Amino acid sequence: MDSENNESGVCGCCGPLRPRYKRLVDNIFPEDPKDGLSKSDMEKLTFYAVSAPEKLDRIGAYLAEKLSRDVVRHRYGNVVIAMEALDQLLMACHSQSIKPFVESFLHMVAKLLESREPDLQVLGTNSFVKFANIEEDTPSYHRRYDFFVSQFSAMCHSTHEDQETRTRIRVAGIKGLQGVVRKTVNDELQAIIWEPQHMDKLIPSMLFNMQDSEDLDRAGHPNTPSGAGQDGEENPSALAENCFRELLGRAAYGNMNNAVRPVLVHLDNHHLWDPNEFAVSCFRIIMYSIQAQHSHHVIQQVLNHLDTNNKNTPRVRAGIVQVLLETVAIAAKGSVGPTVLEVFNTLLKHLRMSVDFELGDSSRRNSASSVSSVRGKESEERIVQNAIIQTIGFFGGNLPDYQRAEVMMFIMGKVPVYGTPCHALDTVKIGHQGTKRIQTMLLSSLIMVTSGFKSKSMAAALPPPFLDPLFSISLMEDSELRQLVFEILHNILDRHDNRAKLRGIRIIPNVSALKIKREKISKQDVAFMKKHGQQLYRHIYLGCKEEDNVHKNFELLFTTLAILTIELANEEVVIDLIRLAIALQEMALNNEENLPMFIRCGIMALVAAYLNFLSQMIANPPFCQHVSKVIELRNMDAPYLLPEHIFRDKCPLPESLDKEDSQLYFQTADMAECLAGPGYNAERLSIPYVPQVTVLYTVGKILHRCKQTSRGEERLSRRPSFVDTVSLQVDIISNSLPEKSQLAEEITFETLKKAIDTTGLEEQERAKRRQVMEKFQKAPFEEIAAHCESKANMLHDRLAQIFELTIRPPPSPSGVVSISAGHTQHQSVPVYEMKFPDLCVY
Repeated sequence: MDSENNESGVCGCCGPLRPRYKRLVDNIFPEDPKDGLSKSDMEKLTFYAVSAPEKLDRIGAYLAEKLSRDVVRHRYGNVVIAMEALDQLLMACHSQSIKPFVESFLHMVAKLLESREPDLQVLGTNSFVKFANIEEDTPSYHRRYDFFVSQFSAMCHSTHEDQETRTRIRVAGIKGLQGVVRKTVNDELQAIIWEPQHMDKLIPSMLFNMQDSEDLDRAGHPNTPSGAGQDGEENPSALAENCFRELLGRAAYGNMNNAVRPVLVHLDNHHLWDPNEFAVSCFRIIMYSIQAQHSHHVIQQVLNHLDTNNKNTPRVRAGIVQVLLETVAIAAKGSVGPTVLEVFNTLLKHLRMSVDFELGDSSRRNSASSVSSVRGKESEERIVQNAIIQTIGFFGGNLPDYQRAEVMMFIMGKVPVYGTPCHALDTVKIGHQGTKRIQTMLLSSLIMVTSGFKSKSMAAALPPPFLDPLFSISLMEDSELRQLVFEILHNILDRHDNRAKLRGIRIIPNVSALKIKREKISKQDVAFMKKHGQQLYRHIYLGCKEEDNVHKNFELLFTTLAILTIELANEEVVIDLIRLAIALQEMALNNEENLPMFIRCGIMALVAAYLNFLSQMIANPPFCQHVSKVIELRNMDAPYLLPEHIFRDKCPLPESLDKEDSQLYFQTADMAECLAGPGYNAERLSIPYVPQVTVLYTVGKILHRCKQTSRGEERLSRRPSFVDTVSLQVDIISNSLPEKSQLAEEITFETLKKAIDTTGLEEQERAKRRQVMEKFQKAPFEEIAAHCESKANMLHDRLAQIFELTIRPPPSPSGVVSISAGHTQHQSVPVYEMKFPDLCVY
């Protein structure tokens, strides 16, 4: 024992005096390295190490010394034997003294990895992997793996000339990284592995090898690991993906950002956003590997990266948005955290930026760039915009209904609407064309979000903050925008999926064959129709007489009326809808709006198709007979009043509609007689429907007519904006007032005679009073309210004019503001010329 303790002073050539552990170590090396490790001597060394664990550190140090010497002298056979002995000792010994031995073992592995021989690098990696699979009883406070992370990462990027050797080195490097991950991620004391300096080496090494994979579709499938199969053990891409999945699966809450950021940097450095197949596959792997509650971290990182690349090429931005689509599509099935509205806010911001880029390029068409290059840039921006719309729609469509309602309100709040303040999107800079583009894209995304939306109560699905701006868009003179509005309404109103059965405006011969699904209207929906029914009717009425309506507009209007009948119609609503249909027919016949003949015939066809549907839905045989009779007569004498004919190509149009031929039109008296009896208040049909038109719409139409008169028969290109309407409202009113010369009427004998003769005035007064009484007794409350509101608005307008003319602001030394010819001028008023009240003068 004393000789063992004083081993440093003993001559190495004296065999009997050498320590026992050295003799046992020397005996495991045969004279010819080709014979391999001596099993009997290895068993003796293992028994000695287990019996005397305090000698393990010396055994390890001596083996490391011999291995270093053999590596320098290129005795690779002895190197293999030494590593095999180390592996067996590691597997056999599990004591507290194994930690100093591990340091010697890791030192020997490092020696092998530093060599330039591929075989030695693979040998050292295999030993490290075996060590990584050993679970230690106590954690290590001082052990670090920085060198191994760097060395294994370098092996993953091997560029050896021989392909087979290069593959072996890369596979060894990936296995080594996998061993580091397994050895460190479960050890709280090794949390340093998640720091950026290590993740910046680990993640790109895995992605570099995954990039060579030819089967990207299989790489993204959540249930089919790419490493499965016979060749998976030697396939670098499959091994790298398995390691990547394992690393992400072990990532904790605070480590997600450090794990995702190197992925984005790698995709940037290797220009993998265009095309983005590999980027999409990477984030599929990420989203399916991490824990569900960490999904919002990944989404946040991608959103931040999109903000960073906001001035990059359109294809790069489109690639990032498509990756975001994949991530939110997976995250929407689980938990997305508080980032729901942030996702939409960021996407809408980039949508606006894309429109700005596109319109900015369009305005520079005459610059040095060619027209073809500018059009190419526009088409690329369209790719970005379509990707954003798909992302918004898909993400919103996969959310639960309560979150989807919030998203619908959020998106509608971003839609620029004339006459309402819009804080999110400044429409002044992008102009009318840009505003229309944004409106179209946001409404298209709303269609996707509302698709499949089911709400038990219409009041919750269509609150006023959502319904009012939506209807404001439906009054714009743009047929495409109106079509989008009605499609959104259909998605929300159609709770029983009947819309597909109602496609196409037509005379349905047998409605019962469609097997319409419906339920009894609830009390909440009855209250909704009492509150908002007139608003719905008004926008349908006004939407019918837009001059740019096409076949699709009439189809959507018919579907809207039919869905209202199915989902929200009780006896009172049925009467209101019939009154609306009669009012549309009268509007087309009277033609006070000077509508084109196609629009007038289209309205008549819409009324025929709807009343045919309604009569069969309420199952009233006399009503059905009346409607069928009118339709049969139209088939013979006026086919252009039916949808099957008027919406065909090159359908001949009449020069005028004959009001005298009453058999071709639906008669109010006949329908009232058919509906007489219990259930329906048929007397209300005699009260003409009057739409509750808003002041803004009225003034806009007055302005529209004034411009039509000044320009002849020319059509306006667009509806004036809210600002234009308000700025010209005073001019219209002042111009419409009669001149003083016209007010002074010439006094003659006839006028005096009329003034004295009072016969007949009492009868006229009684008739007028009777009409007012009947109106207030029989008219619906909404119509009475609209009538009173119009009078109140007129009174307020007159008072506002009077106050504007009489009340002026007091003079100020800083100047008086005056408006002339649309320009603001400041006129200075000296203090000595100002007139102050007596009480203010000292």
